[in-house]
Amino acid sequence: MQRRHFLASSAATVSALAAPTVWAQSSPKLTPIKFTLDFRITGQTSPFFLAQQRGYYKDEGLDVSIDVGSGSVASITRIASGVYQMGLGDISSLIEFQAAQSGTPLVQAVYQYYNRAPFAIIGRKDRGITTDFRSLEGKKIAAAAVESTRRAWPMVARKLRLKDNFFQWSTTDFASRDNVVVRGDVDGATYFHDSAVSLFARMKLEDLSILEYTNAGVNLYGNAILASNAMTTQNPAAVAGFLRATNRAILDSMKDPAAAVAATKLREPILNEAVELERWRITQQYIAAADTRSHGLGDVFKRTLEQQVDEVVDVFGLKVRPGVEGIFNRAMLPAAGERTVKA
Repeated sequence: MQRRHFLASSAATVSALAAPTVWAQSSPKLTPIKFTLDFRITGQTSPFFLAQQRGYYKDEGLDVSIDVGSGSVASITRIASGVYQMGLGDISSLIEFQAAQSGTPLVQAVYQYYNRAPFAIIGRKDRGITTDFRSLEGKKIAAAAVESTRRAWPMVARKLRLKDNFFQWSTTDFASRDNVVVRGDVDGATYFHDSAVSLFARMKLEDLSILEYTNAGVNLYGNAILASNAMTTQNPAAVAGFLRATNRAILDSMKDPAAAVAATKLREPILNEAVELERWRITQQYIAAADTRSHGLGDVFKRTLEQQVDEVVDVFGLKVRPGVEGIFNRAMLPAAGERTVKA
């Protein structure tokens, strides 16, 4: 009996040693985050894919999935609906959204991606369009029906004291915009400046005029990383981790743009790397705009945001003025030293 007991015990011991233990098999559970882009996958958003490819999100205990968007306005409603926890969306549109809501904000900005909105109208020089906004008078300008650059135009018009019907809008979709400009169906079109590289690939840059809204004295914050109220209140650590990982990837993208574009191309193989490198070159000028030298990436000046709120409320005739504290929540930003852009 004793020998049989010993053999049974020995077999159990060998079996236990041979089988992998539970702690060796398991790994910490990752927190899922569904993130919506503002539009399709391009070099504009390459840091998110670099963070994913390099495992930065997993390092923070996150399982991040990234989906294409249908406009920087639509991102807000996607997050508010609860289908997505985070995303990339337009600050001015967020101000409008919050003005129409009551109670606790459903969506907040938690990291300012575009420190300045890359809004621009690109016009054909052979149609008489120069870098002077007054050269747009009487022209035909293409834009999508719901598009943040088009919606922000009244702010430029008011700043320059231009009439409401200064030029004629031609409504088109994003996919057709380049075509109508190239064919000459219109005299110009609204763009995010970095989105216009697709047009630059088809028309010579010297044949086009770029009218940046910032040159009209309209200083607007652009697309920001947004988060749902459920995320910021119930899991702020996950939001903070997402921002740390993304901020780390933004800095990496500035140091090594080719690696960032290569990571993006893994997700979207049809991308032209040369075109996307040029797109990112323009994008990073708006991400690391002049303000970031003082407060770092991702943050805002309260006064500048207050002025933007005033502009949006006044231009769109909103009945409620949202407070900037409800629009931008800096509590989960990475430490200031981590957000410094090194020359």
